[in-house]
Amino acid sequence: MQTKQSIRSEIAQKKKQYTREELNRLSLRLLNQLEQHPRFQHARTVLLYYSLPDEVQTHGFVEKWSKEKDIILPVVKGDELELRKYTGKENLTKGNFHIEEPTGEPISEWDTIDLALIPGVSFDRQGNRLGRGKGYYDRLLHKASLYKIGICFHFQLRETPLPADALDIPMDEVWTENGRMY
Repeated sequence: MQTKQSIRSEIAQKKKQYTREELNRLSLRLLNQLEQHPRFQHARTVLLYYSLPDEVQTHGFVEKWSKEKDIILPVVKGDELELRKYTGKENLTKGNFHIEEPTGEPISEWDTIDLALIPGVSFDRQGNRLGRGKGYYDRLLHKASLYKIGICFHFQLRETPLPADALDIPMDEVWTENGRMY
């Protein structure tokens, strides 16, 4: 079985084979499908993320849906993720890892979050997720009982099971630009 680090390296190499425009096109295809998902359509509050250049691109999606839904974004605070409401691009500041993060007050009522769209370096068809290695999302998801949809590009999906341990939180579904994979 491959190590987590070797899988991260393999995915990083695959990402380099795509232009930014191609990743934007794949992102749009994926997010357009997710908009039709009943859980997304019925959700009033959605935990999302403000994407890095090599992730499923969520900036436009966050902006679009923030007019109709409460969009919650994570903020890195030490070894934890704090959750804050997105209130517009003008209220973002560059945080750790050069990620744009909301500047408002942290939210504590996590039970109001109807759906979480979670990024990952890789996912498998059993719902396992491989992150960047810091454990931020796993610690967050241990604290909250959320319906979790992992989103990634199809080339990030693994046919063989990812290495997973007791701290890794599986997703309820996994989606790529080709639709639901798990």
